[in-house]
This record gives sequence, structure tokens and C-alpha cells, in this order.
Amino acid sequence: MNSPETGVAQNGKTRIFFSVSGSSVDEPVLFLNGLGSQLINFLPGWVEEFRTAGFFVIRMDNRDVGLSSKTEGEPPSMEELVALWSNGHSPSALVAPYQFRDMAQDCIAVLDALNIEKVHVWGMSMGGMIAQTLAINHSHRLRSMTSVMSTTGELGVGTATSESAAQLIPDRGKREDVIRSAVEGRGVHSGPLFDISKARELEAAAYDRCHHPDGKVWQMFALLSSGSRANQLRTVSIPSMVIHGRVDSLVQLDGGEATADLIPGAELVVYDDMGHDIPEPLWKNYRADLERLVERTR
Repeated sequence: MNSPETGVAQNGKTRIFFSVSGSSVDEPVLFLNGLGSQLINFLPGWVEEFRTAGFFVIRMDNRDVGLSSKTEGEPPSMEELVALWSNGHSPSALVAPYQFRDMAQDCIAVLDALNIEKVHVWGMSMGGMIAQTLAINHSHRLRSMTSVMSTTGELGVGTATSESAAQLIPDRGKREDVIRSAVEGRGVHSGPLFDISKARELEAAAYDRCHHPDGKVWQMFALLSSGSRANQLRTVSIPSMVIHGRVDSLVQLDGGEATADLIPGAELVVYDDMGHDIPEPLWKNYRADLERLVERTR
């Protein structure tokens, strides 16, 4: 495997750290993370799976996580935001410093920095919401869009169980407490293929690379403030796929079903052994799904 190259893209005052692997002449695919997750969430084995299949793999730290820019100031209460989300409400009285349209523009800045005209975008959870926003606002820069374990932004659609929603509140304790809490949270909303030892390795690496609990809160604020994409999803015309886990308790299956129903021609793929996670035993399936979608663009 070639050593990944890294860089920084600029969107106004926001700096976005990214990493690329593979040959730039191959099909480019941009992988987008979920709430509070860094680009290392797409593990080296994941990168290798797609790189050796002929993809130019692009990963990035969304704003407020990892090595990208952080929002200044005091964020709102995560407990209040989670309560609003789990009860199907939005923070209408509050104004978030950014929304998904801004995070989508961060992605465009990365493509511009790499001189890439069009890309396949594959986003999971919040990353799926950003991918949807890219398909709505920047379709001319996409070859295809895959929305994974995500939802439409409609109130009451794709909501979490109360137990899973509670796991979104970041632990602000010591290193071991944070790691243990994060692993326990993954265990709650992951499927039967959950690997606790690998989850601990990843959470330890994430803590050591950049522990920034406020970033998760700011991103949750953006999620709630961005509103519903239902009407706009009806206008998406690029080849699209929606992937979801049948046992997802953080963004339940109806979120994926609603997304696929709204996007014209979207293919819905449901995995019985998938929760709110991308377990290694399914990586080859995800690659085959993307390869099938790529064929629709040719």
C-alpha cells in the first residue's frame, strides 16, 4: 500500500485536513465521517480495500474534529441538543455557526485543492447528510452519491432509541474514561459483527490524535439547524445508493428507507447484520456496492 499523502484545503477561514491514497488517475471517491469522527475512522484496511479495487481514496477531517479548524466559543448543551433530536424537535431559537451547506462547501474545497472535477461521495451517518447536501447543491461535482446509515432531516424520521441517543453525549473525563465510554457507545448501536478490541484501538487512536469533545457538540448543532432535505432530495438526478443496517438503533432503518424513497432511482441496500457501524466483514460488500453504482455512471 502506498503511503497516504496529506494536505490542507481552505474554505474561507476554515482549514480542512485531508488524506489521499492510491493513483490520482483512478476513480476518485470521497469518504465522509459521522458525528465527532475523524478520518482515521476509515481504517488502513478500508483504504486498502478500495485502493486495490481501483479507487483513488480521499478522506478528510470534517470541521471541528481531527486536524481541521475548530469553532471558537462555548457550544450549547449537548444534553439539550440530544433531547431535541430524540424528541423530533429543532433548535429554532438558536442560530448555529454553520450548517451542512457549509460542510459541503468544505468538501468542495478539498476537491479544488486536489484539482478533481468530479468525485464519487460515500458518506456515513452525518457524513451521509453532507453527501446528500452535496448532491443537492453541487451535483455538477459528483459522479455518484452513497448515503449510508443516514436520514433525510425530517422530524421524526430515522430517530434514535433513547439508549442510543444517550451515547451521543461526550465524556469529558480522563483518557481511559473517554475511551471506555466511546467503546460502550459503539457497542450499544452497533450490530452483531461489533469487534470490541478494534473499537478500543480506534477510540484510543482518536483520543491521542485529537480529543475535542466540543467539536461533537458543534456538529450536532449543525445537524439540527440544517433542517429537512426532503423536498430537495426529490430533485437529485445523479446515480445514488442508500445503505442501511436493519438493526441500526442510532439512525433507525426508516431514515434510510425515506432517503431512498425520495431520491429518484436510488438503490436501497439493507444489511441484516449491520447496525450503526461499518464492520470489517461487510467491507467487500460495500466495495461491490460502490462498484455497481460506478457502473451506472458510465
